[in-house]
Order: sequence, then structure tokens, then C-alpha cells
Amino acid sequence: MGQKRYDFGLVGLGVMGRNFILNVADKGFSAFGHDLDGNKVASLLEEGGNTDKINASTDSKTFLESLSCPRKLMLLVPAGKAVDAVIEGLLPYLDQGDIIIDGGNSFYKDTDRRESYLKSKGIHFFGAGVSGGAKGARCGPSIMPGGSKEAYQEVKPIFEAVAANFNGEPCVAYLGPKSAGNYVKMVHNGIEYGLMQLTSEIYDILKKAGNYSNPELQRLFDSWNHGRLQSFLVEITADILKQKDDKTEGYLVDMILDKAKQKGTGKWTSQNAMELGIPIPTIDVAVSMRELSALKDERLQAHSIYPKKEFEKIDKEALGKWAEEALYFGFILTYAQGFHQLTEASKAYGYDLNMPTVAKIWRAGCIIRAGLLADIANAFDKNKSTTHLVLNEDFAAKIKPTLPAVRHLVAFAVNNGIPLPGLNNALTYFDGFTTNRLPLNLIQAQRDYFGSHTYERTDMGGIFHTDWEI
Repeated sequence: MGQKRYDFGLVGLGVMGRNFILNVADKGFSAFGHDLDGNKVASLLEEGGNTDKINASTDSKTFLESLSCPRKLMLLVPAGKAVDAVIEGLLPYLDQGDIIIDGGNSFYKDTDRRESYLKSKGIHFFGAGVSGGAKGARCGPSIMPGGSKEAYQEVKPIFEAVAANFNGEPCVAYLGPKSAGNYVKMVHNGIEYGLMQLTSEIYDILKKAGNYSNPELQRLFDSWNHGRLQSFLVEITADILKQKDDKTEGYLVDMILDKAKQKGTGKWTSQNAMELGIPIPTIDVAVSMRELSALKDERLQAHSIYPKKEFEKIDKEALGKWAEEALYFGFILTYAQGFHQLTEASKAYGYDLNMPTVAKIWRAGCIIRAGLLADIANAFDKNKSTTHLVLNEDFAAKIKPTLPAVRHLVAFAVNNGIPLPGLNNALTYFDGFTTNRLPLNLIQAQRDYFGSHTYERTDMGGIFHTDWEI
């Protein structure tokens, strides 16, 4: 009897990796796991070892000799040097035609570098962003693969089986060459930053200005989740707001320190947008607010110097209505900025991304899943020339009715010293984008004045310079 060969291999048996490999086995494929930590190997074998579909080892050679050819192995390890170290450790045991899939949040330029390096050795490599957290990995994530189309065909049956499902369609699709998959996941995470920031702001103004209790907030967010704001983040916000604290008599959310951490993917999205010359201010400020939140000691000191006044009285029901409309507007503008970045990056990097496909694979399984994504997919499908959702007729009809409420809420917040940077930036972006003449003519004049940088005119073509010092 020959050695059993497994369909799929996975390196990195943390919570995400263990759950993903169990998902693979549940869907009828045999899977072999690998981790240098013997406890993690033992944990996988304990949870799924009663079936011949799962095995695992701490030994790299045993791991790779157990996979069917061409070997299809996925890495779920921390982004950065760990990915390169794992690849180098596996290379001596790999054969030409084998396939390595990076399922982590790797920087897209690292993916391009690794693909080129491994291609020279006859090894296929592609990045496949995975979204949905630990639960998604176990029950069905959204998967964003890009790279070698030939290699993807080998793993397509497995990925389509384990991915989340929306109306009979798997939330996975080949996205494009090179680092297309990791790039789409990066922008996904940037959008996630923006949506989370907006949700926290709406929670804050309702609590502070509207005196909403946690049970009232919970009911409000839950009702929104059954309407046009249906989304994973609104859903879990409602769940969070009803969680009691086991150490006090209050609610857990009130006991959590207001310092948000980050892993860098939101920052990458902002940095790359600046490289492309694409404005994504809602995402940018979401990154900045996490950094500002870290200045807790300074914020406490500043609060004592600049104490907040009492809030103006406001009708609670009206505030709740404004909040729902404002959050809906903010969500649309955040998705619009993210898809605009994807559209421009696709042209700049040769990804040839299909925007309806991107929207469709985000409809279930991932952190930014929302009812809006079906509308976004339909909008791009219906009008192939759509480059920006704000310009789309269907989305214009959604945006216009929300604007009075957004302006009322932002004005109220400014007058009362309640920070709404995400929403404020979304509105400023919208106002700037829909303005036919911005004051940047003065900036061009200033640049030409002090630096002879030249300018263009509105009434004739050409490049001009003026000797301003009269």
C-alpha cells in the first residue's frame, strides 16, 4: 500500500488556519496541515483527526511528501518576513509545477516580488486574500485570488467549495494577474476601516447627544440591520451593545479602553491611493483616528484644558433618523472611494479587474459584506462605463435624499464639539467631487508666483507663466 496523498496542504495552524483546513475537509477534500508548533498540530488532530480527511505534522518534508501533485499548499502565516521564511523552508522539497498560495494580508508589492522569484524556479505562486475572520474561515469566507490563472484552476474546485455562498454563487473568483488578489484584499481592508469609523461615530453622537442607552442603541442598530443598512458590521454592533460585563454590573462596551489598534492594511490603502493620486479621505481619516486614539494621555490632558460644553437639546427621534440616513450616506461614499481606487489601480497595474465580480464576492463571508454590495454589483453590471458610484444614476437616487440629514447631523456635531471625522470627510469629499469649480486656481497661482510652476487657463489651451512681482 502506498502512502496516502492529500488534496490540499496548509501551513500555519493558528485559529484561522485550523478553521480553514477543517472547512476544506468538511467539503469532501483531504487536507494536510503543517506547523512548527506541536501543540497546534495536536489541536488540529484532536478536533478533526477522527476522519481520514485530515492529518498534520511538524516536519516540512513529511508535510510535502503527503500532498498529491502538483502540490497545492496555502500559507496562513503573518505577513512580511514570515512568509519569505516559510517559502525558503519549503523550497528544497518542492517540484516544478507545485503551487503556493499566500492567504495572508501580504503587501501587494511583496506578492509581485515572490511571484517573480518563484516563477524563475518553476513554482506557481499567487496571493489569495481571505476575509471573514475565524468564523468565516470555518463556515465560509470570501476569497480573493489573483496571480497565475493556470494555477488557480487547480485549486478552484476547493476554493469554490469552502467559500461563502450568496444566492447559489460562491464568494470567490479569479480576479487578475500578479498581485490582483492581495491588492483587492488591501482595499477591502481600507473600506473596512472606513465603515468601522463611521459606525463608531454614529454610535458616539447618539449616546452623547441623544442620551440613548445601550439597550436603545442595540434595538436601533438591530432595526437598521433589517433595513437598507443590513451589513455584518451593523449586525455585530447590535450584538456588542447587548453584551453585559462579567466584572461589573454594566455593559462590556463601556468598559473597553478607547484605543484602537491596527495591523497596517488600512495605512497601505491610504499610502497607495496617494501614490495613484486617488482621494479616499474617509479611509484616510479612519486610519488617522486610530492613531489619534492611541494618544490617550494627551487627550485626557487636552480635555481638561478644553472642557466640552453641554450639548444642545435635540429631539431624540429626529437624531435617530438623521443618524440612519447619515450612516447610509457614509457607507455609500466609503464603498465609492474604495471602488474608485480599485478602478484606477486596475489600469495602472494591469490587473483588468471586473468590478461587478469584486462586489459579488464581497456579498457574503467577508467583514464588509452588506446589502449595498448587491446594488453596487448591479450598478456596475447595468452600466459598464461606470467609473465612480457617485456618477451612477441608481446611486445618485440613493444619495440625494440623505443629504439634508447628513448636513443637519454634521452641523449639529460641529456646533457641539462632537467629532465626526469620517462622516465629515465623506460629506466634504462629496461636495468637492460635485463642485464644478474649486478654489485650486488660487493654489496654482500661488505655485506659479513662488516657484514658476506654471498654470493652465480656462479660456485657451497651453501652459502659462506670469511674472507676478509687479
